Amino acid sequence: MSEDKIIQQIATDQHIRPNQVAAALRLFADGNTVPFIARYRKEATGVLDEVQLRNIQAQYEYEQALEARKETIRQSLMDQGLWSNTLRQQLLAARQLQDVEDIYLPYRPKKRTKASVARAAGLEPLADLFWKQDPQAPAPEEAARPYVSPAVPTTEDAIQGAANIIAERCSELAPFRRYLRQSFRQDGRILCALQVEEAKAGPFLSYKEFSEHVRTLPSHRILAINRGEAQKILKVSLQVPAEAYIKRLQELIIHGTSPYSQILADAAADSYKRLMGPQIEREVRNALTEKAERQAIRVFAGNLRSLLLQPPFAGQTILGLDPGFRTGCKAAVIDATGKVLDYGAYYLTGSEKQKKEGTAALTAMIRKHGVTLISIGNGTASYETEQVISQLIADQKLRCRYIIANEAGASVYSASDLAREEMPDLDVTIRGAVSIARRIQDPLAEAVKIDPQSIGVGQYQHDVNQKALNAALDAVFESVVNYVGVDLNTASAALLQHISGLTAATAGNIVAYRREKGPFKNRQELLAVNRLGPATFTQCAGFLRIAGGTEPLDNTSVHPESYELAGQIIEHYGYCEDDIRDPQLLQELQNRLQMNAAPGLAAELGTSEQSIRDILEELRKTGRDARSEFPQPLTRQHVVSLDELQAGALVQGTVQNVVDFGAFVDFGLKIPGLVHRSELSTHPFHHPMDIVHVGDIVTCVILSVDAPRKRIALSMKRVQQHKR
Repeated sequence: MSEDKIIQQIATDQHIRPNQVAAALRLFADGNTVPFIARYRKEATGVLDEVQLRNIQAQYEYEQALEARKETIRQSLMDQGLWSNTLRQQLLAARQLQDVEDIYLPYRPKKRTKASVARAAGLEPLADLFWKQDPQAPAPEEAARPYVSPAVPTTEDAIQGAANIIAERCSELAPFRRYLRQSFRQDGRILCALQVEEAKAGPFLSYKEFSEHVRTLPSHRILAINRGEAQKILKVSLQVPAEAYIKRLQELIIHGTSPYSQILADAAADSYKRLMGPQIEREVRNALTEKAERQAIRVFAGNLRSLLLQPPFAGQTILGLDPGFRTGCKAAVIDATGKVLDYGAYYLTGSEKQKKEGTAALTAMIRKHGVTLISIGNGTASYETEQVISQLIADQKLRCRYIIANEAGASVYSASDLAREEMPDLDVTIRGAVSIARRIQDPLAEAVKIDPQSIGVGQYQHDVNQKALNAALDAVFESVVNYVGVDLNTASAALLQHISGLTAATAGNIVAYRREKGPFKNRQELLAVNRLGPATFTQCAGFLRIAGGTEPLDNTSVHPESYELAGQIIEHYGYCEDDIRDPQLLQELQNRLQMNAAPGLAAELGTSEQSIRDILEELRKTGRDARSEFPQPLTRQHVVSLDELQAGALVQGTVQNVVDFGAFVDFGLKIPGLVHRSELSTHPFHHPMDIVHVGDIVTCVILSVDAPRKRIALSMKRVQQHKR
């Protein structure tokens, strides 16, 4: 397929114009990143967003791989002297890699099989005779007699060898293979049975004597079944109407009456049972797994995005607590910039003496540094530590609140090279407490330092294709970091490396330059950083902020290439660039900026309307964190007990995780409550993420409390009924 046809195909599939696809591909070819194109090249692409750009990129790579495979097959067929116009037309029409492989299957060099052994023994002509089904042909035994040899001792062996060749031919019929795949997906049922005693089945007990149609099996259930099978707890099979498929294949290859009808019928049955059936079952199971993995990756990526977009607790002095029984509770205080002010380790869950000493030391630490927020890790001893802190706040009348933080990955980060570089003087256990404090202070800045798989906002993330998962999560980090922007003079190398155009090496060079030369005074100074040239500068500059520098627009997301135009717009409203340093004057300017002025300004300044709109939009949100529109997690002053909960009561909490079957809500207990998807909304929806996101503050009705199993069922859709 030519480049133009590929572009047309992508445009059709993505429901956009071919010139938009072509523009995006040109920009990719020139080394531009998705965030840069989406933000600063809207005019060129016709305002394609990040999702559309990534879809174009992914489909183009697939189309390229498809064309490359077709060319490899064409060359192989030509080398074998088998290339024909029919094969050419079939390959041209194939749109999926699977279809291409089906076309090539009869001609692909094969390993030693029953059919290849028969061919080597010279039985292909006999198979051809059977396949032609001439009614006047001799009986099978008579036809087979000339093929008896030392390699084929009897006529029965000759007939069986020919039948093996016919079975292989049947298995290579591309139209029937396509029919089987479709039928397996339509008619098939997944069956599960326990391979262990019920007492040892654990969470897989619900799959005892399980049966469900392939076409309705949800992704999370597929992954659960796969895990149970991998752990040898479940025996899994795919049930289909095999006899109906065999009959259809027999009807497909048998024409009329001949002496060989029974041989062909038996060969067709053998082909299905020995070759096609197992192959298609594996394909369908693999396709189900791939689909489930893609869904799990989408869920993880969506949750991660919501988590990273949670607003920071700006201006707070935070005490981070990493709870523990045996080793005590590690504590660290950080100021509003993340700097460590104090730290220690205290036994809050030990003897009364230890508890008294620990709470006294923590009270002194809180008062000494003016702590306004306490971040408690949700790991071992979290609930017990929360009880102590809640009582401490009440007894000492402390002017602070607390929050439960997801501490997943903190221990791994604490022992990492990055943590040692950032906090060389602190013990590994104290680094964990610092991380727990910082991930509340600025979730985005801290989360980039942690292995994303350890963050714990997905479903079955350890069971999916890790390469695909990492690629998707990298794309989320890249998207969010560039959407929010970072402070060039405070951002860590771990955060900077996700900025458009930057790598781990250039991010490290920026930090090294900053240490040696001091804070950057303007964006142009980036060009003095080692290995950061003009092309990289173009990609990254708009996403890096400098507060209080020599160029006021450096603290906005206006790209340096548009500074002159931005200055003209500011002057149009009677202000100068320096005025945006003054909060009051900036507010006055923002109040006067109107998006409907874009056409007139474009005509006056001799530029495109899109360029004006982009700058107006950026100027209107100057000085605001892009995350401020999202809700902050709930903070608390007292603990909730499982025994206190009653069915029918209203609770408020923060959405902790969203999965295919519902959402988990943290409302102050060690264990979150589950809002099953059937209890999310009275309105129709496709996925729970259509209703809620990680970080949302929701009000729920308690449906039931199962204290022994530590399960709490919640409902969101019944809240209005409850209020009435």
